[in-house]
Amino acid sequence: MARGAVVVTGAAAGIGEACVDLFAERGFGVVAVDVSEEGLAKLGTREDVVTLVGDVADPATNDAMVALAVERFGRLDTAVLNAGLGGAPPIEAAGAAESLDTIYAVNVRGLVLGIRAAAPALRAAGGGSIVVTSSGAGLRGDPYTWAYNTTKAAANNLVRSAALDYAFEGIRINAVAPGLTETPRTAGQRADPAFAAAVTRRVPLGRWARPAEQAEVIWFLASPAASYITGAVIPVDGGLSASNGILLPPTYHGEPPQ
Repeated sequence: MARGAVVVTGAAAGIGEACVDLFAERGFGVVAVDVSEEGLAKLGTREDVVTLVGDVADPATNDAMVALAVERFGRLDTAVLNAGLGGAPPIEAAGAAESLDTIYAVNVRGLVLGIRAAAPALRAAGGGSIVVTSSGAGLRGDPYTWAYNTTKAAANNLVRSAALDYAFEGIRINAVAPGLTETPRTAGQRADPAFAAAVTRRVPLGRWARPAEQAEVIWFLASPAASYITGAVIPVDGGLSASNGILLPPTYHGEPPQ
């Protein structure tokens, strides 16, 4: 029997896939949700992982993922709301407002629907945890990513507000705010030597995160070890957000620590 049950959205790659692997390895039954049927195919080969193709902006997907967890594993203990979307043209460009609507539907509306769907099952289990994958982009501004930054900032305050609403029921709601992370989505950025070097230089730890490192913090926030943490947004960014950006951090002699 599974140690517990978790739903992971945006599960087909990157941080979501790392969460599926980590929770499954530690005895949890996992419902892995993504819009990519192909991406999910590689996850659903294990007895402890079931997959669901769906868009988190659709209420039916959120209801179905929770129902599947309860049907398959008998309960829901954690929801990792990791699905996210980026990319938008400049504010004055044609289609900018429509792009914002699309990104908002996943990055904010999807979280609201996920919290709403998960809460009754977590309540029935006597409490539980919701962990949102936000972004360091929600902590401060960046050029050229106005829509993504806006929605991630909204996600952060949604986490804080919802945490207050559900704390008395033993439902904890927190977020991680990843910095530079080696995912398929960032492959193009990492493939540009000049860009990769410039942004990596600003990270005090001197490197990009591995998806598994983000998953470990998500695991912690979902676990009893974080039983007195709710309403928190935890930067997992190698120290990037500790700086005000005026001066570059010291460089390492040799390889940065792993």
